Amino acid sequence: MSLHDIPSPAPPATPSIDPPADGSAVPAAPARPPAAEPTSSAAEGGRVRRSERVNRLRAGVLGANDGIVSVAGLAVGVAGATTDTRWLFIAGLASLVAGALSMAMGEYVSVSTQRDTDRSLIARTRADLAVQPEVEHARLVEALADTGIPGEVVGPVADSLERHDALSAHTRFRHGVEDDAVVSPWGAAVTSLVSFTLGGLVPLLAILASPAVLRLPVTMAAVVAALALLGVVSARLGQSAARRSTLRTIIGGVLALLVTYGIGAALGVTVV
Repeated sequence: MSLHDIPSPAPPATPSIDPPADGSAVPAAPARPPAAEPTSSAAEGGRVRRSERVNRLRAGVLGANDGIVSVAGLAVGVAGATTDTRWLFIAGLASLVAGALSMAMGEYVSVSTQRDTDRSLIARTRADLAVQPEVEHARLVEALADTGIPGEVVGPVADSLERHDALSAHTRFRHGVEDDAVVSPWGAAVTSLVSFTLGGLVPLLAILASPAVLRLPVTMAAVVAALALLGVVSARLGQSAARRSTLRTIIGGVLALLVTYGIGAALGVTVV
């Protein structure tokens, strides 16, 4: 027997559906559910969370650093003029409360201004797309070409982006603004308030708990340790090298303490 004599396997038979006995119509086979279309909601959500995280990290690091240096500077400056613990407590507490509120308000105003600017830019871009789409398309092509996309494909890339989401393409690639990633000013304000308070408590407690002759070295040691810890934590969260930035922060904080203490001591004011 040769290979040609071997019969090929028959295709699987399709099951037949006999019509019902009463002559009614045969029910149609259930249709397959349509495949889910890929969406960019997950990516957009990731960008929003990343923007919020970066914004709060920036506000937290800035608030904690400002709290440590500002409260320590004022407390050490007062300690250079008087050894009265009561006045040190009053000055330090006033600096802590005023600085935390000022920091929170400053962050709220700053981020609110940036948010309003971004939203105004988005609204203006939306209006321009409705009035002069050809001009805006040419500007998008130019912006994409500036990023290094080859000239022979930049046009189709721009067309594809505009078909997907024209407003997002123009705001993101031309202006660096994303509608869904506009950060909240309240998050930055609360983060600054809390971080400034926690940072300011370190030198305040150190200067109040130490004896008069050791206030300056104890406070400086506490400030250096707090700034070093802050530098390491912020570098870990931001996934960056910590040594150089931490060293700069420590040197700046120590210089601020020495200057304010020297001013307080030079004035020779006795607070009673």
